Amino acid sequence: MSQITIRSPGREAWDMFRSNIPAMAGLIILLTILGVTLYGSFIYTGDAYDIVWAPHEPPGVTPEFPLGTDYLGRDLVAGLLTGGGPTLAVGAAAAAITMVIGLLVGALAGYFGGWIDNLLMRVTEFFQVLPALLFAMVLVTLFTPSLFVIALAIGVVSWPQTARLTRAEFLKIRELEYVTASRAIGTRNWRIMWRVILPNAAPPLIVSATLTVGVAILFEAGLSFLGLGDPNVMSWGLMIGANREYILDAWWPVTLPGLAIFFTVLSVSLIGDGLNDAFNPKLRKR
Repeated sequence: MSQITIRSPGREAWDMFRSNIPAMAGLIILLTILGVTLYGSFIYTGDAYDIVWAPHEPPGVTPEFPLGTDYLGRDLVAGLLTGGGPTLAVGAAAAAITMVIGLLVGALAGYFGGWIDNLLMRVTEFFQVLPALLFAMVLVTLFTPSLFVIALAIGVVSWPQTARLTRAEFLKIRELEYVTASRAIGTRNWRIMWRVILPNAAPPLIVSATLTVGVAILFEAGLSFLGLGDPNVMSWGLMIGANREYILDAWWPVTLPGLAIFFTVLSVSLIGDGLNDAFNPKLRKR
């Protein structure tokens, strides 16, 4: 008599994700970037802020500086290793702020409905029609540029899409039988929202959070490119912005951090697509 193995939804999602070759490739790329960023400076001891050689030394010419130098003569390898941490930190922090604001606004609008829904959706539409990058530039300019201010500005301009997604999920789930049963036994609204509805609405929100990290990294790079980043903290966007005037004379100080941003955002996008497929119940049944 054959034995039937019942797998949990989480295990099914992981098996689905693991069988997705592009998603696994994205995960490997992202883990590699994180590992190099976190531990590379312990192996490569160069200082990203020191002027160590002649400006615009091409890659592969000087063994001490395998990727060459920038317009000031600073080591690009050290710059890439040092700049990766702030870039990834801003991306993760901005995504977290985006999700917190979006979840709160969307959950309140979707669960309570009525005038609360109308009010919060009008606020969401107001933020949605604003040019996101321009609004972020204004917010960063009003305050002292720092990693926290940049992450906060990106989060403030990026939450409307998350709010709409959360609202749609709460509107769909709030009328289901187990939610109605929770109300019937006297469960408080806040407990129903965060302990009953949110866990069941989590899969698409997790996918959205993953993709938001990539968008936040591009936002940070754009602000730093425009000179609105923290000038005292090395980042990939700052490296591109500082060297952009010399791109016709030396392509590598702009191209290399640009490739680092590209592969990071690409890996996050591949992971997000893989999670979207893994959490799709129709694909799991197939």
